[in-house]
Parts: sequence; structure tokens; C-alpha cells
Amino acid sequence: MAKIVVVGSISTDFVVETNVKPAQGETVFGEDFNTSFGGKGANQAVACAKLGAQTAMIGAVGNDSFGQALIDNLESYHIDTSAVKVKENTPSGSAIITLYNRDNSIIYVGGANNKVTRSDIDDQVNLIQSADMVIVQNETPVETVQRLIEQCTACEVPIILNPAPARLLETKWLDQVTYLTPNETEFAELFSGETMDAVLSRYTNKLIITLGDQGAMFHDGKNVVTVPSYKVSPDDIVDTTGAGDTFNGALAVALANEFDLADAIRFANLAGGLSIQHKGAQGGIPTLDQMKESEHYEATWHIE
Repeated sequence: MAKIVVVGSISTDFVVETNVKPAQGETVFGEDFNTSFGGKGANQAVACAKLGAQTAMIGAVGNDSFGQALIDNLESYHIDTSAVKVKENTPSGSAIITLYNRDNSIIYVGGANNKVTRSDIDDQVNLIQSADMVIVQNETPVETVQRLIEQCTACEVPIILNPAPARLLETKWLDQVTYLTPNETEFAELFSGETMDAVLSRYTNKLIITLGDQGAMFHDGKNVVTVPSYKVSPDDIVDTTGAGDTFNGALAVALANEFDLADAIRFANLAGGLSIQHKGAQGGIPTLDQMKESEHYEATWHIE
């Protein structure tokens, strides 16, 4: 069984569904409201666990009413939470999500996620060293992400950087990660003024640009390769909230199981496509058995 360590945010999602987006100063009626567990890090950890990986989480929650519930939720998926710390005098992370016209917009409040420190990473060097793959996003402090990249480089452990939300990061850090998975918006922030083809050719078999319902693209050392998504009927799309996180978790599982990059992206595309047909960032993530039930699951894909 592949072992994956996820470093990142753990949050509660507060989700509003609406048929009308309010203008500034306007109040409108919503259609529904619910709370669910989220955070890009937690979502990616749940994806790894549901898809068959032994998964551990490094992160933080607050000492509020949400903190223990967030930890309990991760443990319900058999995720190792021994490296999740409770930060005093700070709230747990939260995200305010608006679902409108089958798509979403998000306001993120970091809370305890902003207090995941370099020393928290150093405390878990043995856990990191034991991993087949590490994943990190941008919902923890930049210096923490940088320290994790340093530790993975020193330990020779492959690391996926999912640069979401978008923020600038010096080239030396991008050069050290094993895989980089921005969407189109994040790519434009990271590589302002550069074309996709130019940057893809610079980061061969490393930079994977996700294109939503168009799939994802990378450079294989000879050509730019576009791996198309598995098409989902608009009538079957329920909630796109966790699609990117599902993709990244599934990509990590596939790569940790030694898929080649094109196959790993196909596996991740399938997981993402299945996830948007159900409600909830984590609830919609398919299990490995559900993946295998899909007509698109390939016989050559072996997850141990």
C-alpha cells in the first residue's frame, strides 16, 4: 500500500446554494445551506485514503468547537492525525462557499492553518521520510511550504505542489518540487506573461496544468500532451467544489503506485469527473471500488 503524507489546510466549509448572485449591497434569498468538512489539504488527504493509500495528515486546527470534529472526520477515513496540532487561541480554518449555476466561488479564512510552522514540519521529518509521496498546497504559510520542500529534497521524497490559492513563489522553490499542478488561473499568477507551451517545455514531466472540463496538459520531453477529461453531462454535474482536490489526491495515489505520468493524469481525471456528480468536497470523492466500477477504469491500472 502506497504511503502518502499530506501537508495543508483543515477547515469547515459553510456552503450556500443560490440561483441569484447578489450585487454589492443587495440581499437575495438562497436555496439551501449546509456545513461540511473541507480544506484543500484535508480534501486531498481524504481522496488519497478513499483511493487506497495509507495516508497521514500534517496540519492544525483551533481549540474551538470545530477542531475536534475536524480531527474526528479525518480519522473516520483512517487517516493518521498524530501530526495534526491543536493551536491555542485561534479558530479552526473555514471556507464560505457559494454554489451558483453548478459552479462555486470561495472565501477562505485560514485560522489555525496560518499557524502551521516550519518547526511543525521539522517535528515530522521521520514521517515525511517514510512517505512514497508528499502533497502540499498554498493554504498554509509560504515559509512552511518552503521548509517542506527543503525537507522533501533532503530526504529524496517526491513532492506535489498544488499552488492553490495562487500566490507567487520564487523559481528556486518551483525547481525543487517533483510535480507542480496549477490550474489556468494559478499558472498565470506563477508565470505572468509567459505562454503555457514555453513553461511546459521548461518543466518537462513536472508541470501539469489542469484545464477543468478540458482535462490537463504536460510536456513529455518531446511534445505538449493534452490528456482529455472524461466527459460528464451537464445534467449530471452536482457540485464542482472538490474536483481539483480530488484530482491532486488521485494523482498522488497513481504516481505513488508507479503509474507513468499520462496514466496518472487519466486516473486523476476519472476521479475528478466522478467527484462532481455528487454533493460535497469530500463526500463526492470516489472510493477505489467506485473507480473500478466505471466503464473508463483501465485494466492496466493497479493500485496496491
